[in-house]
Amino acid sequence: MVTVTAAALAVSSTLPTPAAQARGSSGEVVRQGLHRLVQEDRFPAALAATTGRDGRTHNYTAGVADLTTGAKVPVDGQVRAGSNTKAFTATVVLQLVGEGKVALDAPIERYLPKLVRGEGIDGRRITVRQLLQHTSGLPNYTEFLGDFSTYRHTYVAPRTLLDLALAHKALFAPGTRWSYSNTNYLLAGLLIEKVIGRPLAEQITQRVIDRIGLRHTAFPGVGDERIREAHPEGYYPSKPGGPLTDVTELDPDWAWSAGQLVSTPSDLNRFFTALLGGRLLRPAQLAEMRRTVPAESGLWPGARYGLGLVSTPLSCGGLMWGHGGDIPGYRTRTGVTTDGRAVTVAVTADPTPTPKTPDHAQPLLDTTLCTRGPDSPPSPARSLMNRH
Repeated sequence: MVTVTAAALAVSSTLPTPAAQARGSSGEVVRQGLHRLVQEDRFPAALAATTGRDGRTHNYTAGVADLTTGAKVPVDGQVRAGSNTKAFTATVVLQLVGEGKVALDAPIERYLPKLVRGEGIDGRRITVRQLLQHTSGLPNYTEFLGDFSTYRHTYVAPRTLLDLALAHKALFAPGTRWSYSNTNYLLAGLLIEKVIGRPLAEQITQRVIDRIGLRHTAFPGVGDERIREAHPEGYYPSKPGGPLTDVTELDPDWAWSAGQLVSTPSDLNRFFTALLGGRLLRPAQLAEMRRTVPAESGLWPGARYGLGLVSTPLSCGGLMWGHGGDIPGYRTRTGVTTDGRAVTVAVTADPTPTPKTPDHAQPLLDTTLCTRGPDSPPSPARSLMNRH
């Protein structure tokens, strides 16, 4: 987990509630859930996409896209996807494993010699698997970035970020514990570039985004601060519970392989569905990705972390898979079941505008996936909530 001042990339701690015994449709559950996010949690906007076993996707919105103009929330608008990027990065690494170019249990030293060194830190003792699973013990560089305003419009190179982390001692011996660290995925990005000899953004685009037709997902170029397609504005409270500042435009390079992607709720559904469905990885590598360790200490009760993939028990039985992500201005939560059902919820402020109110986005995934029955059209009387 990362701190507020470190610009959270990780999945935030939220306490899932048991799925409601919904009497209505899954669509009504989503509409009510988004309404709660806007009215109780005070997020300016909330968006969601649900995908059924038949592959059909429904999109929902609530709130306003712009607090100044009151503009409508764009249907399936683009948002900064934050740490969902880790699942993309892990996918590329595992593709390289399947191609025989990377060994999961080899030390990172093999690919990035003499780079990973520090107090209690030795790249000869940290494996690729431990990086992808957050069991390396490496300090989290985002905890040392300082106040968000000081680097919002600043390009920070990956090597500078790595040096920031390596200036601090190891959290624990590799493989002995679990602790979320964006530094792990920074190194995974550097690994990809070293092995292939090409830019990370190009490889994620070619190997994942283009391969499964994610038309509204992109890895922003260096210094590109804009969100290029229709999107709701993203907001950041200057202090807990304080006024919201529009931070839609920012330089996301400091997030890089750990959290730089821009996407939409429906594209994130498509990605995780394709990933779990075996369209991006060979069976052996997908099986490795789904081998998990307990991660409750940094996520939520029952959560387990694989290789760039989180599993969470559903209150109705079974598991949902995904990741989720936080980055200043936007929060996303993703959940996919192995039978092809998926839901992504996005909100347009991070950290939470009302810090004493539990974040209801994560529990909404459980409630939606555990609701039975077909979708139904929205109530015309509910002006804040629309299905598109």
